[in-house]
Amino acid sequence: MARIVCTLALIVLLSVFVGCGDTNRSRLVAPDTRPPTRIIPAGASETDLVEDMTVNRQAYKSGLEQLVAYYTKTGNNMKLRLAQKELTALITMPRYNYIQATDIGLANWKATNPIPEADDIYYDALEIEKNAGTLPILKNENQLRLALEKYNELIKKHPSSDKIDDAAYKTGVIYEYFKDYEIAITSFKRAFQWDPDTPHPARFSAARILDQRLHRNAEALQLYQQAVKIEGQFDKYRKWREFAEKRIRELQKLDE
Repeated sequence: MARIVCTLALIVLLSVFVGCGDTNRSRLVAPDTRPPTRIIPAGASETDLVEDMTVNRQAYKSGLEQLVAYYTKTGNNMKLRLAQKELTALITMPRYNYIQATDIGLANWKATNPIPEADDIYYDALEIEKNAGTLPILKNENQLRLALEKYNELIKKHPSSDKIDDAAYKTGVIYEYFKDYEIAITSFKRAFQWDPDTPHPARFSAARILDQRLHRNAEALQLYQQAVKIEGQFDKYRKWREFAEKRIRELQKLDE
């Protein structure tokens, strides 16, 4: 009898021990068996780092979109709202192009070919920029950044499009708004390099920033002179021309 009692007691103890073990195990988070994020090797270039970040950013966005679709399908409205809120925050948060499309080996690019897909991107960007508002103090900066991303997407994807000079000029305007003056000047210069007959006052705009913001008088003078000769021939830029001619005289006096 004693042996039977001891055996039963041992079975009970083992059952309790195993049961507790299962309970504890059920509380553990299952190990993540997914492959780790790719590790960028030491000495990687800026391009490698930026491209890897871009891939991860897109994967995060894709994951949230899948969650939104799943919760929409399953009818879990509480979690759907959370996923939608996080996705909206991701889309509207500041995102920067660390390698500018206007900085990537562009000396031989020309705005020549009508490309429907590029046109679509351009007009989408215009609409987004328009939605950002017109008054400087009331502009929606998140919308401006989205427009900027679209313009740069056009330039990167369609370097032969006849819209790349338009997109470059538009990025210059936005960069100037954000006080990124050096990048704005580069963008304005790209506009008239890619299309010497661009319909935008790109030379005037670059000269004005060089003159008024960066005080690089010699460069500003040279661009003002080019602007008067090329862009100044159009009546719609008469005020630009008058301003440039005045600044040319003033800058020349400073050199004397």
